[in-house]
This record gives sequence, C-alpha cells and structure tokens, in this order.
Amino acid sequence: MTEPAIRARDVRKQYGDVQALDGLELTVERGEFFGLLGPNGAGKTTFINTLVGLVHKDGGTAEVFGFDVEDDYREVRDRIGLAPQEFNVDRFFPIIEVLEHKAGYHGISSAEATERAEEALKTVGIWEKRDTRFDWLSGGMKRRFMLARALVSEPDLLILDEPTAGVDVQLRHDLWDIINRMNDAGTTIVLTTHYIEEAERLCDRVAIMDGGRKVEVATPDELMARGTDTIAIGLADPPRTAPTLSVDGVTDIEVTDDGLSVTASGGSQTAPALLRELEAMGHTVTSLDIRRASLEEVFVDMTRDEREYAEVSA
Repeated sequence: MTEPAIRARDVRKQYGDVQALDGLELTVERGEFFGLLGPNGAGKTTFINTLVGLVHKDGGTAEVFGFDVEDDYREVRDRIGLAPQEFNVDRFFPIIEVLEHKAGYHGISSAEATERAEEALKTVGIWEKRDTRFDWLSGGMKRRFMLARALVSEPDLLILDEPTAGVDVQLRHDLWDIINRMNDAGTTIVLTTHYIEEAERLCDRVAIMDGGRKVEVATPDELMARGTDTIAIGLADPPRTAPTLSVDGVTDIEVTDDGLSVTASGGSQTAPALLRELEAMGHTVTSLDIRRASLEEVFVDMTRDEREYAEVSA
C-alpha cells in the first residue's frame, strides 16, 4: 500500500494557555496540490513546523510518506522542501552559495550541489543574481529565492507558507506557473494562503482550519457549492414588492431597479424553475445573471460557525 504524502492523527500542541493544534486529523495524498486555509492563529504554521521538525508536538502522530516526523526526522526532512513566510536566510553569502550550503545539509556532494543551485535559480528566474547577497535583492526576488531554496534538495513534498504574500500580480502569476509545473511533474504541494483566489485556482483540495482543528476538507468547487449564489433577474415591468416564490433553494428575494435579486443555493439549477414561475405569474424576463458563491464567502461562514460552536461548547 502506498503511503500518503502526509498523515496526521490527533496532533496536539499547546503553548501556555493557547491550544495551537487541537486533535488535528488530516491526510494529503501523493501528487496532490493541497491548500491549508484558515484565519490567523488557526494552527497552519504550527502544523507545518511540526512536519519539518521545528516544533515538537504534545501528542498524536504525524507521518510524511510513511516516516514519523520525530522518529524518522532525517528521512522526513530529506523529502520536504519548505518555503516559509519569514525570510530566515544567511545574509552574508551570495545566494548561489546559500543554496549550495543548503544542498550540503541534505548530504548532496559539492559538485551536484552547484548544479542543483544553478538549476533552482534558473527555474525561479533569478540566475543573473546568483552572486548577489540576499539583502540586496528586491522583495519579489527574495520571494523567488525562498522558492529556489526549497527546490534545491529536489523534494517530494513542497510546502509553501504564504509564498506570494506582498508580491505584485505579475510575480504571483509567475510563481503559480512554476509551482504548477512542479505539481504536474509529480511533486506533492501543500500551500497556505490568505489569497482565496490562489486556492481556487491552484488546489485540488483544501482544508479549512480553525482553532487548531480541521473544519472541513473538500475541493474548491464542492465548498463553493455549499454557499449561496446571487441570481440577478431583469424584468420588463419590475414589481413594487418581492413576489412569493415556491422554488426550492431560494432563501431571499429583493426588488431592484430593473428586476429581482434572488439568493439561492445552486443558482444554475435553481434559475430555470425561477424563470418558469415568474413567467407563469405574468412577468417578462429580460436578462439573467448568476454570481456564484466564492470560496472566500464559504470560508468566512464556516470559520464563523466553528467559532460560534466553540463558544457555545465552552
């Protein structure tokens, strides 16, 4: 049986009175592009640091490709490439030397380390800056370098903690292209992000975390299907008051200047029944537009519900 890339069972970590991880259960399959979403303090970075050995958990088990993150620390670290959110880089050497040193930590020979450093810098597009110290790079180039450092060991699992935080739109799309190509080549990728668009566009599945626990795991489309869509219906002669409609899934109806705004689950499935009922009532429909629920809206609703549940339980 092939072990998953990550398997976490009842993982717990407490800092004083703060329960950073509270029985976290999570599985990431090999080859997945997996997103970790959650508000600040949800436990995402603590979980990542547990995987790479920077944090010792208080309980539970965590494995990477079948290796225990504490008992088999070296095997785990050799399989993970981490691009952290913070810039924790040796600032006194040219960046190509920093990459060569990083490769050396993984037992890679000097000659091969140089080749890998060169390849990593070319992959992220900053080869021409190879003799530059980290502090002298622009903000965008620093982000590229953090990715290059994660790649130099040729990891099976690439973990990206807010990799596009604070970068411009063009660089964000460039980094998306790079990590998408890696995933297509078979690398498992775990991404934490506050850019919901990033998760919608890149991830096969996402886990929503809050309070150190997993709230839900699903594909972005499955999560968005749980939200409510907005259906804008143009009418030739808009009514003064909202009509009473008996269509399943409709939760709210408002009159607008040119028709109706209908809130409903499954807008694409609900719209035909809405049109039929309105036409049966004598209305002439002139336009129809459906705005799908966004992953951000679902994320906000789910984390709010989780916090309300935690407050009641307490």
